[in-house]
Amino acid sequence: MSNEPTKIMRATGLLVIEAINSNPNGDPDRESDPRQRPDGLGEISPVSFKRKLRDLVEDKEGPVWTELKQKLGLADGEFDILESRGRDRVKIKDELKDSGKVFKQKYWDARIFGNTFLEEGAANTIKTGVVQFGMGLSIAPIIIERHTNTNKAGVEGDKDRGMAPMAYRIVQHGIYCMPYFVNPSAAHKSGCTAKDIELLLALIPHAYAHTRSYVRPNVEILNAWYMEHKSPLGSCSDFKLIDALTPTKKEQPGNASSDRNEYNIPATLPAALQEKIAPLKDLMEF
Repeated sequence: MSNEPTKIMRATGLLVIEAINSNPNGDPDRESDPRQRPDGLGEISPVSFKRKLRDLVEDKEGPVWTELKQKLGLADGEFDILESRGRDRVKIKDELKDSGKVFKQKYWDARIFGNTFLEEGAANTIKTGVVQFGMGLSIAPIIIERHTNTNKAGVEGDKDRGMAPMAYRIVQHGIYCMPYFVNPSAAHKSGCTAKDIELLLALIPHAYAHTRSYVRPNVEILNAWYMEHKSPLGSCSDFKLIDALTPTKKEQPGNASSDRNEYNIPATLPAALQEKIAPLKDLMEF
């Protein structure tokens, strides 16, 4: 973060994510198959990753929120989640009145990711957020396995066993890259603060480790690169920074991988780029 605690700087980030015998993001249009493009590359949607961050903040009794609240000095009532189940839309519309002061102070995910509620009054527009995550794409094509789930005790009362044909759908192995960007120009519109960004960066390392599931037991972030520019306007190209830290497959890039050792995974930036930003950070070194 910037040396000025209340100032948000432009920043470029890249998550390098490894999936081993897991489904990092199921596609509801394809019976929860791991998401895959026509060219064979795997996908992780921005929505799915942000959902994990929201869930960690929403679980106010969980260890991640409990630890970070104390560590970062977070105030009660200022880090609620707008995109939560059972939300009261009438109450939220009331909170949006008077320039949305109550709304902006209350909902962390609305401040940082934006919101899709139409605000009352003159500013009757959808607000964008300060932080945008891009689509996560695998470096190489992925291979999807499909297996039938069996259950000794059947779900239906008249059956003593059960089967769910082709219900277990996993990626054998894949390394994905997901870019993300911090845009300070949106901060004054959404009410985002430097403390909100600090919480985001502290959450990212725990996004998969604390949200594991039956079909997603072995997905982890290898590197969570964070590159803060030297100016709120930016100090170099986002794409150059991302390209420099994107892994490459050593051989046969058009074939699926089975092991992390098949990749060259950068550990630093070239000196010419490093001098244009603040020191390179890997958030996984928490």
